[in-house]
Amino acid sequence: MTSPIRLAAGDPAPDFALPTDTGDTLSLKDLRGRKVVLYAYPRAMTPGCTTQACDFRDSLASLQAAGYEVVGISPDSPATLAKFRDRDAITFPLVADTDTAVLTAYGAYGEKQSYGRTITGVIRSTFVIDEEGRIERALYNVKATGHVAKLRRDLGLD
Repeated sequence: MTSPIRLAAGDPAPDFALPTDTGDTLSLKDLRGRKVVLYAYPRAMTPGCTTQACDFRDSLASLQAAGYEVVGISPDSPATLAKFRDRDAITFPLVADTDTAVLTAYGAYGEKQSYGRTITGVIRSTFVIDEEGRIERALYNVKATGHVAKLRRDLGLD
C-alpha cells in the first residue's frame, strides 16, 4: 500500500455525506459558511480516542464562540458512535465512515507505525476547514493528549 495523500492549506476539503451518531446524515455542504474542525480518530471508546473526544467536548463552547463547528470521524458504526456519545456525553456530531473512503480522501487512512510495526489504519489527524470548504490546516499524526490545547493556541483562542 502506498502512502496516503496529504492535504495542505488551500486544498478543497473532500466533500462527504455520512451517517451520524444520531442516525441523521451530515454533509460538509451542510456546514458551509462556518469553520469546521474535522478530526479523525481510530476507534470509539478506546483510551486515547476518549481523551481526545472529551477534550473537544470540554472546549466546544469556546470553539463554537470563535465560529468553529467540531465533527469527529471514524470507521465505527453509527450504533457504536451513539454508545460513545452517550457514555462520554459527547456534544458534537460523530460521523461513521465505515468503508474509510472519506478518511482515505483526507489522507487520514493508510500505513502508519504502531508500537514499531507498520499497520494500516486511521492516522489520527485534524483538519481545519474554512467557510468556503477549503483546508485551512491539515495536521497529521497528532497526539490524543494535549492536541486540543495546542490546536486552540494555534487558532489564537488561548
